[in-house]
Formats: sequence, C-alpha cells, structure tokens
Amino acid sequence: MTLLAVQLLNGFQLGMLLFLVAAGLTLVFGVMNFVNLAHGVQYMLGAYLGVTCASLAGGFWLGLLLAAMAAGAFGLALEWLIFRHLYARSDLDQVLATFGIIVTLNEAVRLLWGSAPLELPMPDLLSGSFMLMDGLRYPVYRIAITAVGLLVGLALAFLVNRTRAGMLIRAGASNPDMVNALGVDIRRLFRLVFGIGAMLAGFAGVLAAPLVSVEPGMGENVLILAFVVIVIGGIGSIRGAFIAAILVGLVDTVGRTMITDLSHAVLSGQAASRLGPALASMLIYLVMAAVLAWRPAGLFPART
Repeated sequence: MTLLAVQLLNGFQLGMLLFLVAAGLTLVFGVMNFVNLAHGVQYMLGAYLGVTCASLAGGFWLGLLLAAMAAGAFGLALEWLIFRHLYARSDLDQVLATFGIIVTLNEAVRLLWGSAPLELPMPDLLSGSFMLMDGLRYPVYRIAITAVGLLVGLALAFLVNRTRAGMLIRAGASNPDMVNALGVDIRRLFRLVFGIGAMLAGFAGVLAAPLVSVEPGMGENVLILAFVVIVIGGIGSIRGAFIAAILVGLVDTVGRTMITDLSHAVLSGQAASRLGPALASMLIYLVMAAVLAWRPAGLFPART
C-alpha cells in the first residue's frame, strides 16, 4: 500500500507535466491543423534556459519566469521564421520540416551547453518533504508541480471557454476562413496560440529540470507521451488533454510497478523479468489502442 500510494502521487505529478506539454500541442494541432513534432524541443529548451536563467538571476523563481518567457519568445520566432510557411503545406511536409528542426536544435544545444547532463537545484522553499504515512516522506516539490498543473488547467479552461480570445480560438478552429472574413487577423490569432503552447512546454521543462537530467534529446520521450495524451483525450480539447494526461501518468507509473510484480507472481523469475518490463513499456500504447477502437475521436473531442 505504501508503494501504491507513492506511485499514485508520482502518476499525478507526471500527468500534470504531460498536461503542460500536451495542452499547447493539442491547441496547435486542433486549432491550426499543424503537425508540430518540434514541440518537444520547446520542453528541452525550457529546461536548458531554466538552468541558465536561474544561474544568471541567482534564484529558481526568477529563472523560472525568465525561462518560460524566453521559451515563448523562441517559439514565436520559430513560428514567424519557419512554421507560418508550412501551414498550407501537406502533413508530410510539416512532419519532415519539424523533424529537421528537432535534429538542428538538438545539435545546437550540444554546441552551446555541451553533451554532459546539467542539473537545476530545487528552490529552498520546496526542497523539503512531508509525512505521507509512517516511515514514508514525500517531496513537497512534486506536490507543488501537481498543484501548478491544476491551476494552469483551470486558467486554460477559463481562457478557452470564458474569454473573447478563447471564443476566437474556438471559432478559428471551426472555420478560419469565416473568422478571417469577419475582420479577425487569423495569422495573429494562430501566432498567439503557438506562443501559448511554446511557453507552456518551456514552463514544463523548467519545472521538470530539478527532477531529471537536463540533456540533449530529453524532449523526444515527452513528445511521444504528449501525442498519446492528445490522441486519447481528443485533438483540440483542453479537458481531454487534462484527463488523458492524468490517465497516462497513472498508467505509466502504477502500471510499471504492478505489471512487473504481477508477472513475478504468475511466471518464473527469468520469464517474469523479461515479460514484466516489456508489458509495462507497452501499457500506455495498449490503452491508446483500446480508446481508438472504442472512440476514434478520443474520449473528449473538441466541439466544432
């Protein structure tokens, strides 16, 4: 039960990080109909910028703010220089171009920061732990990440569903030509969506930096999980991304532990050692396949 409690909390924390990445990706994919494989690079850049900005600013909090803003600005620069020329192109062109950006930026990171992993110290305010149960303490920082994810989810839901900008975003997703004909600069609207997505991904990278090694290529695995999240939740749906991110986080963390333990209870030691980790790594994709077979548009598809 102690292990289960820890894995449940870890699953929620992973789910909130995935939501921060997937929320921007689902908006870009759903509103702009743009396949952006380079979204994971924004997560990586956020982590690197967080390390650099925290070192220059002399503290985690100011570094977090500066890194998130810098990641958003870099995303806007990419959109203006490259991505806006790809909106009218085919999905294959978008995939190839954004994959090229992944390779280029990974090498640029190696050139600027080196290949050795970097670390970002936790803020002193959140470096402690609290008593979860007898003999077990849980880090405060992980709880803080979960709380931040919940607050960002509420803020995004309010932005999309209760503001004029959100109304225009939803209208642009349904019929961009009509919105443009009514006098709204659809390019500027799309640029706003892209900037929000890039800033959220960079923000997630800074939050994750104290927990993981900051290294080139760290955004690829997160990107794959983010795509799983938006496929399960429904493309373009913030609510779907939120619920699916929690589901994927729980399945990934709890499933890896429980599947391995169950395989040892059923099979011999050597066979269980091979089968358990293999099934655990496949579990979230099996869940995605089941959701696609049941609801091809996802659990909570965006209304259009």
